Formats: sequence, structure tokens, C-alpha cells
Amino acid sequence: MDAADLSRLQFALTVGYHILWPTFSIGTSCFVTLMSVMFWRTGNTLYRDLMRFWMKLFALGFGMGVITGIVLSYEIGTNWSGFARATSNVIGPFLLYETLTAFFLEAGFIGIMLFGEGKVSRGMHAFASIMVSVGALISTTWIIAANSWMQTPAGAVRDASGIFHVVDWGAAFLTSSFPYRLAHMVCASFLTCAFMIAGVSAFHLWRGTHVAASRKAFSMALWLALVLAPAQIAIGDLHGRNTLVEQPTKLAAMEGLWDTTKGPAMTVIAWPDMAQQRNLYALDIPHLASLYLTHSWDGEVQGLKAVPPADQPNVPVVFFAFRIMAGVGMLLLGLAVMALVLRLRGKLYTARWFQYAAMAATPLGFVAVLAGWTVTEAGRQPYLVYGLLRTTDAVSPVSAGAVTATLILFALIYNVLLLSFFWFAGRIAIKGPSDTGEPDLEQPGLARTNTTGRAPAYARTTN
Repeated sequence: MDAADLSRLQFALTVGYHILWPTFSIGTSCFVTLMSVMFWRTGNTLYRDLMRFWMKLFALGFGMGVITGIVLSYEIGTNWSGFARATSNVIGPFLLYETLTAFFLEAGFIGIMLFGEGKVSRGMHAFASIMVSVGALISTTWIIAANSWMQTPAGAVRDASGIFHVVDWGAAFLTSSFPYRLAHMVCASFLTCAFMIAGVSAFHLWRGTHVAASRKAFSMALWLALVLAPAQIAIGDLHGRNTLVEQPTKLAAMEGLWDTTKGPAMTVIAWPDMAQQRNLYALDIPHLASLYLTHSWDGEVQGLKAVPPADQPNVPVVFFAFRIMAGVGMLLLGLAVMALVLRLRGKLYTARWFQYAAMAATPLGFVAVLAGWTVTEAGRQPYLVYGLLRTTDAVSPVSAGAVTATLILFALIYNVLLLSFFWFAGRIAIKGPSDTGEPDLEQPGLARTNTTGRAPAYARTTN
């Protein structure tokens, strides 16, 4: 492998690892915010216990996201100096705006969110939690805007030296693919965390521990999943139709479609052979791809052979990653529907087999996110800025040996970090919500007394 391939592999490792944590943080921060608001408005201590529990896990994921995100910025300069030189006028401001509007917002309120509960009013804590959640969503917006410009560039021109200059900031920010990518990523984050919450709650229901809090979280997570799973499929359909127009070669790789075809079949499974430019061992369903890609029986879809082999992405990688993403999405939809059936039958909290299924589904959302990002990034190849800047022209002039050394180092460190996260997060998850049962002192009718002289107790007063 040359330096360009190794740099791609290293960035794939680091960005693939990093994307787990924004996905985790977006979903968990919003869930913590929901619990904080519900506790503020109702005084129900179940919401407080769930808020405290998931806030610990959010803090771990947030820290991992900050650490691994900083690495990516340095990596662009060290391994992708050609990309930085060509696109800094566009990408640089997006990253700056993310820092100014999102990271500072999160940094300003995360201390109150994590450590202020019990020290500030419930309303102030809910407000701080909202600000952290909004900051996470704003951060996502800027990052997706930058990536969308790389996928469907607009609003900038390239001069004779290969440097891009923005001529229309509105067009550069609101590219044609941006709304679909943003909605798809945010919905994926919420759906992933809904099943993560359901899986952890199912574990405690299975063990018979923290039953009241786990039933509440289990029910809420599965209601969210019932809304989010079909919504994600609908957003994915819109995103796919945009890709059909804007990045037809990527879509052809996703479908394993080599020849431009009217009414193409859906290839359920195959081995795309790039050397022979055809599929081996294919299982096809006639016209089905035409229906979901063009919404017509005989719609025309461009094939991979419309461009030279040198302009085609790695078809097997894109083809199988897309099927993993879509397969997981359909499985999560099935689980959400089954939860509704069990709920209507009054068996949602007692069906042991479904508790096992929910626990098994805990990591599936993250698998789908990684597969989806693989489709997005690998499908864009051989370009970094689609159709304008080739990957081989963007890599830094560094030796393959140097990149190999840092790749091995990153792989070791990131695996240690991941195992450390699993260790600490696993201990928190197994311990579960505190569910102390202590009443909330801010509720009317509650007063604090000291009955032993050593430790405080709680007693209800009469009005």
C-alpha cells in the first residue's frame, strides 16, 4: 500500500471511531434533557434517577468525542495537506463556526448539566441541559454542512492553482444534499440511542433490578423507536433519490448496477467483480430497484460503466456496507413494531424473549451508522470533493513508513480507549439507576428533618 492508501485507511479508522461518540452524545444528551425537563415539570423522582444515570454515560461519551475529534483536525494537516490547501477557504470557516456556535455553547453549560443538579434549581438545570443538547445539534449541522459540500459542492469556484474560493456562502452551506444528510444523521443518532436505552433497560428488567425506572425508560425508548424507525426509512428514501441525481456512480455502486438500465432489478446479494465489471452469484428481484429508486416501474438508473473504471469507487465495500445499513434499519423497524404488539397485549415488560432481543439490538444502531458513513465516504471515491478534487491529489507528501507507524499507534491507542470506555460504561450500566426513592425537596409539602442527629432523613409535612 502506498502513502495515499495508508492515509485513507488511517483516516477511516480515526473518523470511524470518532463518529460513534457524536452519535452517542446527540442521543443521550437529548434523553438527559428530556428527563431533566420532565423532573422539573412533574417532580417525579423516576425522571431524576434516569437523568442522573444517563448523565454519567453521556459524560463518558462526550469526553471520548472531544478527544478523538481533535485528532481529526491535526490529521487533515499532517496527512491531507493538499486537501487543506485546496478547500481551507470553504471547510475552515465551517469548522470555526462549529467552535464558536456549538462547542463554546456546550462548554459553557456542560458543567451545570453534569455537576449542578442539586446545586441550582430544577429549571436552571433543565435549561443548561437544553443548551448542551442544542450545542450538539448545532455542531452536527456544521459538520454535515462541510461534508455535504464535499459530496455535492456548490457556491465556490476553483482557481488555476486548484484553490477553492467561496462566491456564495448560502449555496455553499445549503447544498442540495445537506437537508437529507442532516436529517438522516440526527434521526440515526436518536434511533441508535433509543435502542441503546431500551437494551440497558431490558437488561435490568431481565434481572429484576431497578424495575420502576427501567420500565419507564424501556417504554419511552420503544415509543421513540416506533416513530424514528419508519421516519429514518422515509428520510433514507429521499436521500437516495437525491443521490440518484447528484452522485449516480455512488448509487450504482450501492445497488451493484453496472449497466445503465430501465426498470433495474434489486440485487439482494451478489459479489461485485470490478475486474470483470459484473456481478457474480447474483440474486435479483426484477424491477424492485426501479420502484424504490425512481418510484416508477421502468425508471432509468445510470450504471457504473457510464464512467471509466478509474472513476469508480470500491464497489464491494459500498455494496455490502449499504446492505448492512439497510438490513439493520429493517430489523430495528421490526423490533419497534413488535414492541407495539406486545404493548397492546400487555406483555411488553414480561416477554423474556423480547428482553433478549432488545439487549442484542443495543449495538446495532452504531453498526448501521458506521456502515452508512462507509457508504457515504467510500462511495465518493476516487474524489474528496466530488468530481473536482481527486484523493490522490489531496494527500500529503509523506512516506508510507511514517503513515504505517502512526496507523499502528492509532489502532493500539484507540482500542485501549474503546476497551476503557466499555469497562467504565459497562460498570455504570450494570449498576443501573440509583432509584433511591428519596423525595424531592423542591416539591411542595416536603420538609427535611434530622431524626438521628447523624444523617438527614425525609418526612412529609401536612398542610
